[in-house]
Amino acid sequence: MHTLTVLSGHLSPPSNGRIVKPYKSVAVKAFPDEFGKFGKFGGRFVPEVLVSALTDLESAFRSLAANQEFQRKLSLILRDYAGRETPLYFAENLSNKYKRSDGEGPKIYLKREDLNHTGSHKINNAVGQVLLAHTLGKKRIIAETASGQHGIATASLCARLGMECVVYMGAQDFKRDPLSITKMHLLGAEVRAVHSGTATLRDAVSEAIRDMVSDLNSTHYVMGSIIGPHPYPLMVREFQAVIGRETRRQAMEKWGGKPDVLVACVGRGSSAIGLFHEFDWDEDVRLIGVEAAGQGLDSGRHSAALVKGEVGVLHGAMSYLLQDDYGQTVQTHSISPCMNYPGVGPEHSFLKGIGRAEYYGITDHEALQAFERLARLEGIVPGLETSHALAYLELLCPELPDGARVVVNCDREGTKDLQTVARHLKYPNLLF
Repeated sequence: MHTLTVLSGHLSPPSNGRIVKPYKSVAVKAFPDEFGKFGKFGGRFVPEVLVSALTDLESAFRSLAANQEFQRKLSLILRDYAGRETPLYFAENLSNKYKRSDGEGPKIYLKREDLNHTGSHKINNAVGQVLLAHTLGKKRIIAETASGQHGIATASLCARLGMECVVYMGAQDFKRDPLSITKMHLLGAEVRAVHSGTATLRDAVSEAIRDMVSDLNSTHYVMGSIIGPHPYPLMVREFQAVIGRETRRQAMEKWGGKPDVLVACVGRGSSAIGLFHEFDWDEDVRLIGVEAAGQGLDSGRHSAALVKGEVGVLHGAMSYLLQDDYGQTVQTHSISPCMNYPGVGPEHSFLKGIGRAEYYGITDHEALQAFERLARLEGIVPGLETSHALAYLELLCPELPDGARVVVNCDREGTKDLQTVARHLKYPNLLF
């Protein structure tokens, strides 16, 4: 059993959610302990009826992780179906924007997860979990989705492997994304709108968990991110860790070294942890996660659980949450549906707690500006999640030394966000 290993103990200074100067971080190889906890975060806060099923799932996952035939199938599907590996692209025009008057500045690279089949990093986890469920003889898959990307990825794999698929989606997200719903139906999935609570991602997750409890024998819940009870945060992290492994290898090929800084958006946190985990051990690599500050960190309308939250329990795991004085999660806001969630994965909570990673907030307005900026400079239309990470470059780059290599995780393409962006940036000719 892997356990947490912390190599040094330099904690980060307090953050105002915007920017702090670089600091010497800790190095850590983060694996949950025998109780499924990263430090005090994570665990299994679930009804007794789920404990046995989750224990069996963990055993099956660990067994298949060491099974050469399963790993061969996984690699082939990721390569030939999902389209891995994804490029590490030098964004020359974006880099030039941040050059100083002396002509020097950082070099910015994009890890192009948006080029995967189905348009995001979500396919990495969907391939792993659906293949795992298929190998275990499960007949039915359930999933939750916000922007539709995880739902589409899961439905695609279910179609590929001939499995029944049900996707839960908050009614608010359901109304604004008819294209994704049509695509999931085309792939053979049933899409169920969730009207309870805030009718957003949080409630879609809750409804999917209820479904899982009602049919543990034949159903597998493909959790879309590194949230939920153990072993989900570990499983999803391991399936997403391909992002960081490729990044290390590609960096060595391109400039013969490691990146200096990794930047990724953090909603629930799977794409960021997929990039970060490979570099946990490297004290000289800064890890920067960017949350949704919505209408401002002091507005009460944001989704920045790491920057502004407190420790609590949601959906079976302990992490940083946005909650009221009574411990109830509060309504959140982000222009990006995938970031509109009151919590975050326990591994990010742990990395924040020991000072290994830095976390900051970016507003809706700043993300919209970055969305337009990348399209105009590089001919790449990013997702609104990615746009939060790109927006942080405005604050980060002036603080970096000349020639610093920055990798930004471009975790999703942005076609699905065009209506939202057109409305906010007043492009009437794009409204459809």
